[in-house]
Amino acid sequence: MNAEGKNRILIADDSEEIRDIIEILLTGEGYEVVAAKNEQEAIDLTDDTIDLFILDVVMPIKSGFRACVEIRNKTTAPILFLTAKAQDSDKTMGFSSGGDDYLAKPFSYAELISRVKSLLRRYFVYQGKAPVTCSAKLTAGDLTVDTDTKQVHLKEKEIFLTDIEYQILVLMLRNKKKVFSAADLYEQIWQEPYFYSANNTVMVHIRNLRKKIETDPQNPLYLKTVWGKGYYIG
Repeated sequence: MNAEGKNRILIADDSEEIRDIIEILLTGEGYEVVAAKNEQEAIDLTDDTIDLFILDVVMPIKSGFRACVEIRNKTTAPILFLTAKAQDSDKTMGFSSGGDDYLAKPFSYAELISRVKSLLRRYFVYQGKAPVTCSAKLTAGDLTVDTDTKQVHLKEKEIFLTDIEYQILVLMLRNKKKVFSAADLYEQIWQEPYFYSANNTVMVHIRNLRKKIETDPQNPLYLKTVWGKGYYIG
């Protein structure tokens, strides 16, 4: 966020025309836009003032997926992939690299603005920049979530989650022993109607979350699976 209180959005696309169109759309909505002509430039421009990233996948220097991994080492701000690649395998790779959402070209301007607003809204709640209704600490064994500070600790070691990973964890901690199907999680976290291929999206985020909170993700202590039904925290 800049000094004037505007959200800053970084766009990385090798097409000057696409960068210009998106910049006009976003500035018209009151956002400040930072433009990068390739993914390396986007990585170099990454700092804690950027509230959202829009990355093209196919770029001349390195892919958006590779850039996403490097950006994730610097920030938990949401990352939206904007690309002509729309296969389920591409989406899975995007989420695995740390992305939060995926919008295929050609896209409608209204849909782009809707995705941007949704991602920023979730991120602001996660970062504690918007009011929260629950201030209790949530625990499961040595895993603790402080919903006031949005900090997650495992045996006193801080764990850094993306906003979606955090929301999944909080939802399940607030409903211990309740089994959430992929459809339940998708509709409650993404706030969109569930569709079949969204199952992969949920699975990837569950896998990423386990890597961060489990000593042995293959034999999870906290985030468990009920085969054929879903996931729960006991």
